[in-house]
Amino acid sequence: MNRFFKSRFRCLTAGIFLCAIFSGGASGTARAEEFRIPPATAQKIGHRIWKNECAGTVSGLTSWNKGEAFGSFGIGHFIWYPAGGRRTYEESFPGLAAFLASRGVPVPPWARSRDCPWPDRAAFEAAKGGRQMGELRELLARTIALQGEFAAKRSVGSLPKILAACPPGERRLIEGRFRALGATGDGLYCLMDYVNFKGEGTNPAERYQGTGWGLLQVLQNMRGTPGPAQAPAEFAVAARRTLDRRIQLAPKPEGQWRAGWFSRCDGYAKGL
Repeated sequence: MNRFFKSRFRCLTAGIFLCAIFSGGASGTARAEEFRIPPATAQKIGHRIWKNECAGTVSGLTSWNKGEAFGSFGIGHFIWYPAGGRRTYEESFPGLAAFLASRGVPVPPWARSRDCPWPDRAAFEAAKGGRQMGELRELLARTIALQGEFAAKRSVGSLPKILAACPPGERRLIEGRFRALGATGDGLYCLMDYVNFKGEGTNPAERYQGTGWGLLQVLQNMRGTPGPAQAPAEFAVAARRTLDRRIQLAPKPEGQWRAGWFSRCDGYAKGL
């Protein structure tokens, strides 16, 4: 595909997204459930997120990091808490399981539970060769495109909450930056991946010293009102600035994540 037609394809894809994103306008009533993403685009973005989060490996589709109270599953490391766990961060795996089932995917009943079947990381590690872990990895490995669509729906659904969380005087500016990103495939990837990567920025629990690091904060840290062509590069710079501030404010050292986080942000400027 030559550059001209690739550009036209990206604009067409963006138009499909924007019909859902902005169907409710600035009032914050956009309806994410109306969202549809072309399968080929979902597959491409899904594989990109899979590479970002899991190095493109099947084993990386199921993980539980040291020191965390939850498992992370799928291309986007969607969070799944065990029973009784304090749900500090926004949980997304149960929503993914429900979405897959709604699209006709056979999801094991135990995987549709609100609670992760492994109570802690030790139990998760002990179960790596077990039947349930194998079923889960097989399910996730064959639904890459649908997981990409789920991540896209999640980013679309973030707009009303982001606008509601903005100071009234900032809403027009923030929506304008969101629209500029939503006008191209590259910008949409920024929105989709960052919401999946660091959240929407609207959860009060996701703050260090009162300062968040999600999509809302990146949009606030963008400079000026860039057009669609310039928005991904400006978003990349703002994302680095936002995450650097998180590292500076963190109650425990997080500097070890800087290089990886910044590399991911730099990818936003390079596009799909």
